[in-house]
Amino acid sequence: QVQLVESGGGLVQAGDSLRLSCAGSGGTFSTYTMGWFRQAPGKEREFVAAIRRSGNTFYADSVKGRFTISRENAKNMVYLQMNSLKPEDTAVYYCAARSRSLVSVQQNYDYWGQGTQVTVSS
Repeated sequence: QVQLVESGGGLVQAGDSLRLSCAGSGGTFSTYTMGWFRQAPGKEREFVAAIRRSGNTFYADSVKGRFTISRENAKNMVYLQMNSLKPEDTAVYYCAARSRSLVSVQQNYDYWGQGTQVTVSS
């Protein structure tokens, strides 16, 4: 059974940094595309970033230049380094695995974590 567990969320001030981690188990994560999505209160879940098994990365325009996604296949880990955080980055952040085709489409992912809350105060 594939499981994803996110960690690293918290309450920070605007301009601060956070690093989210996603630990995977029960699957061949080195072969999966891994993604991060987020859902703010009252909004739909949206794409943040993704990394293919090749190492190619993709970002939403809203986070490009501030967030960096990376992976450690040997440890089944994926990370999201978030710098220059803004209040509008406040959301629950979800890790997802095993994309088919378009990495920004959440329906293309098979496995999801429970999410970790990130709150950015102004």
